[in-house]
Amino acid sequence: MPKLFYSPASPYSAKVRMAAHHAGYAVESVIVSTADDPAELIAANPLGKIPALALDDGSSVFDSPVIMQAINGATGGGLYPKNAAKRLAVLQREALADGICDCLLACIYEVRLRPEDKRMQSVIDRQFAKAMRGLDALCAGRLPVPAKLDGGVIAVRALIGYLELRFAGKWEKGRLKLKRFAKAFDEKHPDLAGLVPRG
Repeated sequence: MPKLFYSPASPYSAKVRMAAHHAGYAVESVIVSTADDPAELIAANPLGKIPALALDDGSSVFDSPVIMQAINGATGGGLYPKNAAKRLAVLQREALADGICDCLLACIYEVRLRPEDKRMQSVIDRQFAKAMRGLDALCAGRLPVPAKLDGGVIAVRALIGYLELRFAGKWEKGRLKLKRFAKAFDEKHPDLAGLVPRG
């Protein structure tokens, strides 16, 4: 069985785990700490980043958008529409959700990895502003919660889980559409609700 190396708090890991579960792609989920550079993770991804998927044939797939495509291909293509325009829209939504996560992680790293007197508040403010613009863009579009999920919708739910975990009380104002989306998602797909980012 393929092994998926992940961290419970990672929104990218959550996205992949949710997609695998929804698509019926069986994996052994293995929690790793990237700070420890575990050998199994490095073997699956020389960058030491998560998520990383080690396949049964000894090969590996990494970073989350590529893993999503691998899962999609292995399970009959249900995560992304075959229609070119619809597929592009799903990929765009996924890219926006992932990009917002990138900005939020930059804020976290600036605080965690720098001594307090070396932190650059201007960097934190700029990255957080980018993330909030991204959330507003999500709010401006349609956010359906279909019975058959796609990669973009799953990515948005993983993003909101990360916001709730790390930025509670700092992003919600004027964005209740995203809160309602998350609630509707969890009600329709309770089997996935437990896979959102956790501390």
